Amino acid sequence: MALKRQFDMTSMFSMASMTDVIFLLLIFFMVTSTVVFPSALEINLPQSSERTALKPKTRIYIDKDATVYASFDGGEPQPMNDENQLLSFLQLVQQEDPQLVIAVYADEEVRYKQLVSILDLGARNGLKMVLATKSAPASAKPEE
Repeated sequence: MALKRQFDMTSMFSMASMTDVIFLLLIFFMVTSTVVFPSALEINLPQSSERTALKPKTRIYIDKDATVYASFDGGEPQPMNDENQLLSFLQLVQQEDPQLVIAVYADEEVRYKQLVSILDLGARNGLKMVLATKSAPASAKPEE
């Protein structure tokens, strides 16, 4: 006695669920890409072969026009008109986090004198500051 199958198998594949997944991924990436926005400041960093694992939350930006900006924890950079305003901002941030590390992003065209004055301001007030650079090409790195 031969048994018959109740359902015939088709050789077609339904793409309906696959297109749903693709559209959901597309929406996810569109939404998350608008959350990450780059800083509006145009700063060309000098090159360096050294790297650090520090991820500072406080950043000081000096653009090529020698305008100083400061931001905390990824916020919008605020212009700092004078040294006293920058110092009060940094002291306020340091009260929240005593182990604060501050990154200084200075354009490569900034005068050395202004960069040193910002770093000296931090040193006089016991702040830990790091100078941010972009990584050098592999040909410029020293051999180990």
